[in-house]
Amino acid sequence: SPPILGSQNGRSLNALLFCSRVSPRRWLNLQEYQSKKLMQDSGVTVQRFFVADTASEALEAAKRLKAKEIVLKAQILAGGRGKGVFDSGLKGGVHLTKDPAVVGELAGKMLGFSLTTKQTPKEGVKVKTVMVAEALDISRETYFAILMDRSFNGPVMVGSPQGGVDIEEVAAATPELIFKEVIDIFEGVRDDQALRMAANLGFKGPLERQAANQIKRLYDLFLKVDATQVEVNPLGETPEGQVVCFDAKINFDDNAEFRQKAVFAMDDTAESDPLETEAARHDLKYIGLDGNIACFVNGAGLAMATCDIIDLHGGKPANFLDLGGGVKENQVYAAFKLLTADPKVEAILVNIFGGIVNCAIIANGITKACRELELKVPLVVRLEGTNVQEAKRILSESGLPITSATDLDDAAKKAVAAIAKN
Repeated sequence: SPPILGSQNGRSLNALLFCSRVSPRRWLNLQEYQSKKLMQDSGVTVQRFFVADTASEALEAAKRLKAKEIVLKAQILAGGRGKGVFDSGLKGGVHLTKDPAVVGELAGKMLGFSLTTKQTPKEGVKVKTVMVAEALDISRETYFAILMDRSFNGPVMVGSPQGGVDIEEVAAATPELIFKEVIDIFEGVRDDQALRMAANLGFKGPLERQAANQIKRLYDLFLKVDATQVEVNPLGETPEGQVVCFDAKINFDDNAEFRQKAVFAMDDTAESDPLETEAARHDLKYIGLDGNIACFVNGAGLAMATCDIIDLHGGKPANFLDLGGGVKENQVYAAFKLLTADPKVEAILVNIFGGIVNCAIIANGITKACRELELKVPLVVRLEGTNVQEAKRILSESGLPITSATDLDDAAKKAVAAIAKN
C-alpha cells in the first residue's frame, strides 16, 4: 500500500528496528494535504497551504498566500509526482513559481487530467485536487520518527541529523548517526528527552528548543490519532530560523477505527482497486493477481500456499483472498461476488481448513452464492476440519456442479484441469 504522504522510508525504518506491523485491513490512505492538516491541528509547523478543486480556486489561493514563492502539487497517493506526465501535455505534478497567475494556468492543466508516474497504472490517475503552498528554502534536513516498537513494548523516537535520504542507508553506512529515545507510554516525552533528541539532530541555540517543542507536538499527534508511526523526512530548518515538518508519513492503527471515525472518514479509495475496496467493506483481505484461478481461502499462510501449489501444477492464481477466522455466511457470499466480478476468472478453488471456521457455514455460503449468482465457472472445493462431514453433506445434496477434492494438491490439479477442459 502506498504511504499516506511523502517518504517511502517507513518500511526500511521498521526493518531497522525489527518492528512488525499487522494490519487486518487495507491501509488507510490520506492525501498529502489531509496529513498536513492533521499535523497543523496539533500545533506542528508545516508550510502554509490551501486546497483547490478548480483552476480559479488555485489562483485565488495563490493570491491569498502572499508568499515570495509558491509550490503547486497535484494530490494523488502515488509517489514520483515531480517527474510525472499529464495527459494534458504538462510535465511534472509539482511546480514552483513566484507568479500567482501561473498557478492558475498550471492548475488548469492538472485538474481533471490524468497524471502518470512510475507508481501509477499505465493510464495514470485523474487529479481532482491540488495543494497550493508556500515554498520555503531548507538550509538543513534531518530525520525524525515516532513508532510503536515491539522490542521496547511501546513508542520509540528515532532521529538522525542526516535527513532527506533513505534512513536505512544512513543506518547501514553511519549507524552512529541514528539516535533512539524510548518513551514511557504513561509519562510521555519528557523535556530532557525532547531536548536531547533535538541536540542529536543538530539543532543549535534557539532552534534546539523550537525543535524540542515540535517533537513533543508530534508525539501529541501520535497519541491523538492512534498512530503506529509518524515519520517526518525531512524535519528541516529554514534560513529564517524556523523548524518545519516538510514531508511526513502517518500510519494509523486500524483497530482504533471505532474511535477515530473522523480520520478514517477521510480515507481516499479513489486510487485503490475497486475489488480490494469492496472486500475491505466485508472484512475480507483481497489482492488481485494476473492469473485465472480464483482462490478462496481462510488464513494468509494457507492462501499463499494455495497460490504456490496452483502455480506448481501449471495454473496461475487470479487473487489472494483471505476470509480470516470469524467468517460468516454473508461474507462467503460477498467473497464469491467479488471473485466472479473479475472477468479473468475461469475457475474458483475453495480451500478451507476449519479450525475456528465452521465448514458448514462455508458450505451454506457456497451453495447460496452458486444459486443466486448463477455461477458459470468450474468450482473446486476442498474442506477439512470443524463440522466437515456436515459441510460435505450440504454440498453433495445441493445438486450443484461442485467438484470435491481430497486435499490441496488434488484441488489444485482439478482446478487447473477444469480450465483446460473449457
